Amino acid sequence: MPRTPARAPGLSIFFPAYNDSGTIASLVIAARQTAARLTDDFEVIVVNDGSADATAQIVEELARTYPDVKVVHHPRNRGYGAALRSGFAAATRELVFYTDGDAQYDPSEMSILWHALRGDVDIVNGYKISRSDPAHRVLIGRIYHHTVKLLFGLRVRDVDCDFRLLRRSIFDQVSLERSSGVICLEMMKKIQDAKFTIAEVPVHHYHRVYGKSQFFNFRRLFKTAMDVAALWVALVIRKEHLRRSAPRLATTDPLPPHPRDHA
Repeated sequence: MPRTPARAPGLSIFFPAYNDSGTIASLVIAARQTAARLTDDFEVIVVNDGSADATAQIVEELARTYPDVKVVHHPRNRGYGAALRSGFAAATRELVFYTDGDAQYDPSEMSILWHALRGDVDIVNGYKISRSDPAHRVLIGRIYHHTVKLLFGLRVRDVDCDFRLLRRSIFDQVSLERSSGVICLEMMKKIQDAKFTIAEVPVHHYHRVYGKSQFFNFRRLFKTAMDVAALWVALVIRKEHLRRSAPRLATTDPLPPHPRDHA
């Protein structure tokens, strides 16, 4: 008898969104179209992180239009890390893909990551072919990347490329706790230290066409430096994550406001 083709795994897609009313609808539609070509079992989740624009109304309309679209609302802006934790906690399928709601990445390139997640690969991490940002952001981003790569002993090419496909089972062993943009650094360090297999693929990065970054000011850069230092002490010096066994993806505890964007 002919062999029955293996069923494609289920896929959860989520977008952390903060004041992304100009881009989120097109991203959700593109993600649905791409997911439908990969599997017949998928969901799209938008985490509205206390947006002050029309993001909430737009994503609610998307959820009414498409039964596979779900929305998680934060009553106020709780930070990029909190939005990611909410997205991972809301995901119900075997595989989880996420990228930002500002359209600097193309959701259709998710298929590149999908085809690279085979065998014993646990996570496919995108890396930017070329960063399409103003020169000062490119420079600061490069300094940040090389600094944290050295400090944390990371082997990935681009720790802050928010274009990732992961097996949800990773979070049976890895807990995420940060609420700021350093959550990507926390996640990749913990995944690497837990000996998960990481693959990397190149993806395109596009100019921001709507909204603006709130990260690049002295106060925010100083706060990020302090967050990185605290994380370095916790993960490199004290190795707290290697002594814990109870994963935590999300929390309902009040969190201070913190804008989404990071280096």
